[in-house]
Amino acid sequence: MLEVRDLNVKIGTTTILRKVALSVARGAIVGITGRNGAGKTTLMRSIMGLLPIESGSMQMAGKDLVAMPAYKRTSLGIGYAPEDRRLIPDLSVEENLCAPVWALGQADAGPNLKRAYQIIPELQEFAPRKAMELSGGQQKLVAIGRALMTGQQLVLLDEPFEGVAPALSLRIAEVVGALRAEGFSALLSGADLQHAASVLDHNYEIDRGSIIGSHAVVHGDPSVQNAKE
Repeated sequence: MLEVRDLNVKIGTTTILRKVALSVARGAIVGITGRNGAGKTTLMRSIMGLLPIESGSMQMAGKDLVAMPAYKRTSLGIGYAPEDRRLIPDLSVEENLCAPVWALGQADAGPNLKRAYQIIPELQEFAPRKAMELSGGQQKLVAIGRALMTGQQLVLLDEPFEGVAPALSLRIAEVVGALRAEGFSALLSGADLQHAASVLDHNYEIDRGSIIGSHAVVHGDPSVQNAKE
């Protein structure tokens, strides 16, 4: 599904990612763990085309992402929920969900919206409320739902558990598990992914912009936490 090889990324004159290599198989839930500043968000933004890469390759279902403008990557079925959610505060939840579909020029967001509501039923309850009225954890659910509006095959979830109360963290983990049942692949990042340990298939560890470890996850294995400071 997703193949990243020897990825090098600079921001200004500072090298952030160094020869990063990882893969996400079709239908797999893959984690990438590392402390703050390790390069997780830079990796996500690079995959989405929001940062230029210095060298390396990225392919999605065999198609070259490096040569593809950022705005075209969603057409491959990639959805992205950024760490800071990036919701529009004064728009309703439903309007926030539909915004990326409208931006792509698709007049009918109905089928995608129905699917998002099926996977995350809370979103239908939140639908008429303004995004600013929701808690941080609820906003995370909306951001994941928005990623599903364009992510037909792969969703990138950057720090989905950061700053979220334990009960909602467990709910987000349930949603991630439901993605597999619906045929999605997912790449999610975090300082640790203990809440998602039961649904991860594989985990990569990143430090100072380099992958320092990679292992299949035995469900419930606490080693997904081993990138914590």
